[in-house]
Amino acid sequence: MTKASDLLVAALENEGVGYIFAIPGEENLDVLESLRRSKIKLVLTRHEQAAGFMAATYGRLTGRAGVCLTTLGPGALNLTTAAAYAHLGAMPMVMITGQKAIRSSRQARFQIVDIVATMRPLTKMATQIVSAQSIPTLVRDAFRVAQQERPGPVHLELPEDIAADEAAAEIIPPHIVELPVAPAVAIERAAAMIMAAHRPLVMLGAAASRPQLAEPLSAFVRRCRIPFFNTQMGKGAVNAGSNLYMGTAALSERDWVHEAIDQADLIISIGHDTVEKPPFLMGHDGPQVIHVGATPATVEQVYFPQAEIVGDVGASLACLADRLEGKLPNGQTLLGLREGILAHLAERSTEDRFPLTPQRIVHDVRQVIPPDGIVALDNGMYKIWFARNYRTSVANTLLLDNALATMGAGLPSAIAASLIHPDRRVLAVCGDGGFMMNSQELETAVRLKLNLVVLVLEDRAYGMIRWKQEVDTFPDFGLEFGNPDFVAYAKSYGAKGSRVGKASELSTMLEAAFEEGGVHLVVVPIDYSENMRVLVNELHAVVQAK
Repeated sequence: MTKASDLLVAALENEGVGYIFAIPGEENLDVLESLRRSKIKLVLTRHEQAAGFMAATYGRLTGRAGVCLTTLGPGALNLTTAAAYAHLGAMPMVMITGQKAIRSSRQARFQIVDIVATMRPLTKMATQIVSAQSIPTLVRDAFRVAQQERPGPVHLELPEDIAADEAAAEIIPPHIVELPVAPAVAIERAAAMIMAAHRPLVMLGAAASRPQLAEPLSAFVRRCRIPFFNTQMGKGAVNAGSNLYMGTAALSERDWVHEAIDQADLIISIGHDTVEKPPFLMGHDGPQVIHVGATPATVEQVYFPQAEIVGDVGASLACLADRLEGKLPNGQTLLGLREGILAHLAERSTEDRFPLTPQRIVHDVRQVIPPDGIVALDNGMYKIWFARNYRTSVANTLLLDNALATMGAGLPSAIAASLIHPDRRVLAVCGDGGFMMNSQELETAVRLKLNLVVLVLEDRAYGMIRWKQEVDTFPDFGLEFGNPDFVAYAKSYGAKGSRVGKASELSTMLEAAFEEGGVHLVVVPIDYSENMRVLVNELHAVVQAK
């Protein structure tokens, strides 16, 4: 006979779990003891929300479910934001929470919240384990559900008396599930539409960034030679520079890339997920749209494709490329717009103004991050600038969230990325508001002896909301705050800290931090006056001139 907690850990090892991100409680003590004797590394975090963000990012980067562990009640409730982050962002994750004994109630209702019911609308599956013998089956099913399309979070609740039970049960081996290729008739229909188009354009959405799709998507782009753009979460889905990249739809309309979108008569939408802020607004007089995805399109007021290719995306695109390669005389009609679009994005990217402009910050970050280096963005105004201006040449090297778009995820995501890729440069980019929501995880990064640089953009305000307040002509009110001395704050955790004092210092300080190794925090003041000048006034003037 084996203790149930040992069965759980054995089942997790069977799924290839290498890390569990956790803040355990007394209801998890049996599981904690089983983990102590296992090969799985326990990563103790300083907030449950951060543990969830780390697990979700692990799933996002590997395609295998990340795992986090918390206690009952308040600890489990702190996972809800991370659950929504993974649910909207389609990141595979398994959350394991504790609970009081279910066969007795010696503490009455103390700390008891119905976490399974709470998690149900935030997950693909939420269930309480009521039998030790069922653990291997439930764990196998949890990973299957979390990882299959559309990926997302799953919740398992393990009461402490069940965890302490003894049971005999076989561990169930994982199995590979292959998605079917789209029907030939769907591929033929789409091919005919594309060959008939005069100005085709490819769009790469959030689901195009699945780790296993990097090479099939890159091959499709190389073979068909159709210009492409991407959504924010589809950024970096294609490997290598193809000279076909037209830009990123960081806004829904009027941005420079929309010159190409507005002229397209057909858009091949690969992996678009309507949880993202719309990259363009469909209208009945706009381009035809072909949806390519592992699951059917979600029809929305602004997204209603005229044709669909549903099935294994990589294999289906290979079949589509077989029909199209060398047969698209109009395939590159829109490519003539590329140089102008990208030139506009490069404007003012080397200005010496201080505080630094967003364009200069993005430019300097790109200079010190190698092609395979990973930039993990928190949420704030700078996300739009990185989406527009940061060029990627290796898949999944710019991590941003345009689904839940929660603050506080940047540093935990970077920690997970550094654990997965210790040989790469990893940079967290956070606004001062978002950074302070999970800044305590600096201690986690130091304790784990990571090589990680955290760039904090300081404007002493909730900048994105302040910008919207100005755009909507409201008075400037209610969004400013003070900050600690960030350099001293970093040092108090055992990290190193530095402050940029002039424009030329940013790239130098970042490079020095990466060269030295360890955990570094670099704080740079940012000038957000460019938000109005570029994202409102300049783009409005372009529309008015047309």
